Amino acid sequence: MLFNFDMIQATYARIPARVAVARKQLGRPLTLAEKILYSHLIDGAENRTYKRGADFAEFHPDRVAMQDATAQMALLQFTTAGKSRVAVPSSVHCDHLIIAREGVEKDLPRAKEESKEVYDFLQSVSAKYGIDCWLPGAGIIHQVVLENYAFPGGMMIGTDSHTVNAGGLGMLAIGVGGADAVDAMVGLPWELKYPKMIGVKLTGKLQGFATAKDIILKLAGILTVKGGTNAIIEYFGEGARSLSATGKATIANMGAEVGATCSTFSYDDSMSRYLRATGRADVADAADKIAADLKADPEVEAEPEKYFDRVVEIDLNTLIPHYNGPFSPDRAFAVTDMAESLKATETKPESTPVVSAALIGSCTNSSYEDLYMAANMIKQALAKGLTPKCPLLINPGSEQVRYTAERDGLIDLFKQFGATIMTNACGPCIGRWDRAGADKKELNTIVHSFNRNFAKRADGNPNTHAFVASPLMAVIAALSGDIRFNPMTDTLVNNEGKAVKLDPPEQCELPPKGFDVKDAGYQAPAADGSNITVSINPTSKRLQALAPFAAWDGKDIAGAPLLIKAKGKCTTDHISMAGPWLNYRGHLENISNNMLIGAVNAFNGETNKVLANDGSYKEVPELAKIYKAKGTGSIVIGDENYGEGSSREHAAMEPRFLGVKAVIVKSFARIHETNLKKQGMLALTFKNAADYDKIQEQDVFDIVGLTKFAPGSEFTLVAHHKDGSVDNIALSHTYNEQQWAWFKAGSALNLIRANNK
Repeated sequence: MLFNFDMIQATYARIPARVAVARKQLGRPLTLAEKILYSHLIDGAENRTYKRGADFAEFHPDRVAMQDATAQMALLQFTTAGKSRVAVPSSVHCDHLIIAREGVEKDLPRAKEESKEVYDFLQSVSAKYGIDCWLPGAGIIHQVVLENYAFPGGMMIGTDSHTVNAGGLGMLAIGVGGADAVDAMVGLPWELKYPKMIGVKLTGKLQGFATAKDIILKLAGILTVKGGTNAIIEYFGEGARSLSATGKATIANMGAEVGATCSTFSYDDSMSRYLRATGRADVADAADKIAADLKADPEVEAEPEKYFDRVVEIDLNTLIPHYNGPFSPDRAFAVTDMAESLKATETKPESTPVVSAALIGSCTNSSYEDLYMAANMIKQALAKGLTPKCPLLINPGSEQVRYTAERDGLIDLFKQFGATIMTNACGPCIGRWDRAGADKKELNTIVHSFNRNFAKRADGNPNTHAFVASPLMAVIAALSGDIRFNPMTDTLVNNEGKAVKLDPPEQCELPPKGFDVKDAGYQAPAADGSNITVSINPTSKRLQALAPFAAWDGKDIAGAPLLIKAKGKCTTDHISMAGPWLNYRGHLENISNNMLIGAVNAFNGETNKVLANDGSYKEVPELAKIYKAKGTGSIVIGDENYGEGSSREHAAMEPRFLGVKAVIVKSFARIHETNLKKQGMLALTFKNAADYDKIQEQDVFDIVGLTKFAPGSEFTLVAHHKDGSVDNIALSHTYNEQQWAWFKAGSALNLIRANNK
């Protein structure tokens, strides 16, 4: 469908002049990312040069997208901001709360009943404030956005880390916390550290069983989970132009797994085809008129080292399928090396090669193209007398994709294969998989086409070893039952006892008969929402009105005890788990009971077991409440890339709610650091990362220098150890004057409220 074309026309009218200003300002050719960034700077801000990775810049995004789990908190905040309608086009997508259990026929009606209170809230608040609402079953947020809202050259922010998916249509689409979304929705500038630029040159063309997913799996192994932090990844070259729009979206989607601010591709024919196929010919026509400004300048592609901070080259002609995992999406192994991947290491036990389940779906790989490729492989397998060795679960990306796939016979092929069709929703990808037997915690291996594979993420079982792959390789894993199977060289035995070899499947970029859908699941907002009442039951366990956080008292911190020293990987899943906890995403008090329960205590190697200053062991949230009640608050210590993963601001709001004064780490993931700042928290880093080792169990801390804040200044952590000794540790920060104002006010939202009085 075509939405907000007037906004797109206004954006396109602005871009050429802004690009000309940027080219003059920088005195050189421009990357696509630079063109979009300069086109969205607030008025007047385009007349300066920004230092990559250092300077902060303010932008006006074109639109905002929110999924139901994060939208609750974002909209609870927005309703207190004193506005009657959102200032930019915005949408809510009900995709995260649906539990995958038996299949769409039973799961969707059950979800509508179980989460009725939340859905009613989201529908009413959307209708009142001018927000598009996509109802349960309509599809996964990022697939729906790609089909309806994304457009080349645009800038979008969304309350989900995989908002970056829209980069497949040439946008800068960036995951943020709810407070950032509120800034845009009330019409304020949105702040971002001006990103570095990573160029990825794609040469050749995909061959055999390799797919677009394997490009990003390969790149994740090169960059690692933090290699893209505070950077935009821009893909270019003949290989990039050979990819479909949905293939590009898959690659952009998993840019989140390397910490990238976002990823993007220059406008090309595949994007035009996709726009026209999804009912947006007007957008394609408008983009064609300014096509040169929706692409990197030719000089950039010719000599990329001059314009990017780092350049990576991947030859698609030689790329082969990958399985990344378990436990980290950057643990990349080609299918030829899976025997090595399974071996035990210092960070993981030995994995079993036996595949217990294969899953296709998620915002990463649930397009029509993905389902067609998987169905075609199944069609071939059935013709060759092959049957699956394990269950196959499929989550279509949207009702439009599902309806079209059913019309074209793809769903029938899946069912002939014995696959279970789940709801058009996230399901297992974000831990909403009620998997039979998961409570037994048995060692097993699964293969999925999702994006993340952290421990316990899919089914809650810490012994489920999840490997990320393409939908094609997920089907092949289901056929072989062995993750070591290499379709390029190995054979399978069919039901007649004959050895058969698989052939690369047929591919289909777009449905030959076009897309179709009977009911897309879209609810338009009311023309006038002034008479709509949004109410929250005060006894609700799932929704809770927000009370403002207290402003800073103007003093240095003194006598705050250590809450936990987290060791190793500490993602937002570790800080605020998903799965069943998604039920409480709209109730800050209740969801705070999961704060840091997945973090590994550096002193005992256990989770959710920390030593209090009275010598007793407590669960992390329990101890935080004790210290909050005493008035001292507490301090959290973390390792590298703290807060990687999703955009969930609950991972920042929970420690704020439970009295944590500061989070001090070796390094932060971008979104989480911003979320902490937005909630009035101190997000600090060790000037010398080795000082992390000086933190001892039962330490009590002072933080000195807050009253003398200046951008670029240092604070001092005074660590009082139990034996009476003291360490003075230098702390760094990245606060600017505006962000420090959030801290002083108690949160960014407090500042918005004060300015609206």
